Amino acid sequence: MIHEVDEGLRRLLADSGLEASGVEVVFDAPTRDWAARRSAPTVCVFLYDIREDHTRRGSGGGEVYDADGFVVARRTPPRWFELTYLVTAWAGRPQDEHRLLSQVLSTLIATDTLPPHLLTGTLADLGLIVAVDAGGTGLDAPAASDVWSALGGELKPSLGLRVRAPLAGISKVTSPPVTEGLVMRSVPQAQGGVPDSARRLRYTEASEPRPDEGFGGPRERRPAPARRRRGERQP
Repeated sequence: MIHEVDEGLRRLLADSGLEASGVEVVFDAPTRDWAARRSAPTVCVFLYDIREDHTRRGSGGGEVYDADGFVVARRTPPRWFELTYLVTAWAGRPQDEHRLLSQVLSTLIATDTLPPHLLTGTLADLGLIVAVDAGGTGLDAPAASDVWSALGGELKPSLGLRVRAPLAGISKVTSPPVTEGLVMRSVPQAQGGVPDSARRLRYTEASEPRPDEGFGGPRERRPAPARRRRGERQP
């Protein structure tokens, strides 16, 4: 999920015109050595804090369907996490860095959620909202000055960015649907009797069982009934 959030942010900033201007968007730690190697205008989006939002932890679960509409797995509810980033701009002059940071700020504050077309992987599959909050950090997240001290770099203008994203639940594969009937054999009460007849229960269209067969016999799989959408009345 974390790398999918990174990709969504990279696409968002690239679409804002940074990519067309030759500005690189990276997710490296802005250490002193890293900064010394920078030669091109760069926007650094550094992830430094990850915390679960316990207030959004749910219960129950959901179902996963195949192309035919059959349940193939059951999944636990997603868990939500807050990802806190430190966004900085790097260029040859402070004025250029401020201009880059201003462009990034304008893009982020105009975006409350990552658009669906920018999401990939599990974030796209879940179809849930990925919230973006620019200009602030989490209540328990380290301060920007503490981050710079830990990185060993010089303090410079930075933008706090917080993203709330869901982590997909664990899927457990379910047993395949029952497509075979129960075979019943009648046996005489006399000692040493052998089955004199056999018939398959429930599925009349299935073939007659073999003498050594209990459960078995192929049967055409019927399509699953159409699922009703929420709020839709049943005819």
